[in-house]
Amino acid sequence: MKLSLAIVAFALAIPTASFAQDSTAVSNGTYPNTFSSGSANVSPFTNQSKRFNDWSISAGVGVPLLQSSDLTSIKNGNGKNLFGYSAYVSIDKAITHAFGINLQYDRGETRQGWFNTKDAAPDATAVGARTQYDAISLLGDVNFSNLLRRVDNHSTYRWALHGYAGVGTIAYRAYQKDIKGQRLMTEIKPFQLGSMFMQAGAGLKFKVNRRIDIEGRLMYVVTGDDEFDGGGDAYSAINKRSEQVSDNFFNATLGLSLKLGKHESHVMWHDPLQEIYYKLDVLANKNQDIEVCKKGDADNDGVCDDWDRQLDTPAGARVDGAGVALDTDLDGVIDLYDKCVTVPGPVENNGCPTTTTGPVVETETKLEGIEFDLNSDRILPSNTPILNNAVNYINSSNGAYNVIGATDTRGTDAYNQKLSQRRANNVKNYLIKNGVQSGKLNAVGKGEKDLKYPECEPATKCPEWKNRANRRVYFEAK
Repeated sequence: MKLSLAIVAFALAIPTASFAQDSTAVSNGTYPNTFSSGSANVSPFTNQSKRFNDWSISAGVGVPLLQSSDLTSIKNGNGKNLFGYSAYVSIDKAITHAFGINLQYDRGETRQGWFNTKDAAPDATAVGARTQYDAISLLGDVNFSNLLRRVDNHSTYRWALHGYAGVGTIAYRAYQKDIKGQRLMTEIKPFQLGSMFMQAGAGLKFKVNRRIDIEGRLMYVVTGDDEFDGGGDAYSAINKRSEQVSDNFFNATLGLSLKLGKHESHVMWHDPLQEIYYKLDVLANKNQDIEVCKKGDADNDGVCDDWDRQLDTPAGARVDGAGVALDTDLDGVIDLYDKCVTVPGPVENNGCPTTTTGPVVETETKLEGIEFDLNSDRILPSNTPILNNAVNYINSSNGAYNVIGATDTRGTDAYNQKLSQRRANNVKNYLIKNGVQSGKLNAVGKGEKDLKYPECEPATKCPEWKNRANRRVYFEAK
């Protein structure tokens, strides 16, 4: 009868495997928690690169019930069921996605016999007992959910069925009580080499979040000792009542696990068989029909016409992210045709200086491209090379220049007029601070009346890069 109870209890844990196919995806998305069965862009699972947490600390409390002993906690006849208490703490190390090792300490008290030892003996034939125990064991941990998970299972993963088995050393004190009172029946000194025991069972884990798991366990503990239940030595009157030679018990517990480490995912919760790696050459796969540019790339510069600001880029010219040909020295000659890429020079001299003395500047009378953020008159760091070039140009010339500020069409006319004047004044002050004579400069604000792209009226008719080009300051000879 007692053996059948063990089989039934363990069998009740097995159906929980059906819940173990359910896990949470990794939140940061770097290593997706999903499968792609048969994909060419996968590789076997491994934690060699240490991208997953593999340490945790667990603790829990429970109820031990002596099942196979001369004095049991589960009554088959007269009397009542007696419930003890237990607690455990363990340090857990995951070796792979499906196997780990736990160093566990257990402490508890079983209560068995015909009555609770806190109560008086009901009659001369009744015997009660309690056993206080401490145990240290090394357990193997098998994650059946990862081990048996099908490759084509795309479900989320929050439940996992674990199996545990291991050996250790146990120490206990067993007390017996009858109508004559209570007495210590036997005592094992703590953790003697000869006081070995075994335990095995199953646990169902639920992943609360990336740090916390909740687990319910049912363990079966084999003490290997006929005196554990407090019935006395092997030849006592109590132990002669049955043929039991070992006092075993169930231990049902509920606990928490705290996963340690800096990574997002724990190795025991990650996909066991495969990881998806999206390769850079996926788009080059001839079997994939992917439309990258809806309007095409007319000048074949690698920038789609949808956002290309220069649709007629010469073949072979390097471009920026907006598809505009690069002009490193800002002399009006793109790098493709510029014979002196880093030194400004006139167009008629292929971008090279015509003299070796004095500053060399552009021959154009306008210097555009000093753009501003929306509703701002702050000079951006990206503008300083252009402005420094303007300093050289103006200082090398004998003429005077208007510093003209403009805006896009957002805002009222009055606001835009004041904003454009502030922009012109700020640029003028910058040039003066960097060596330009104040008499050569005159700041003029034109508001939204001087649009580089007149079609941007209103601003919603144009893409943002055109509106940004309208928010500018440029130079014009008087």
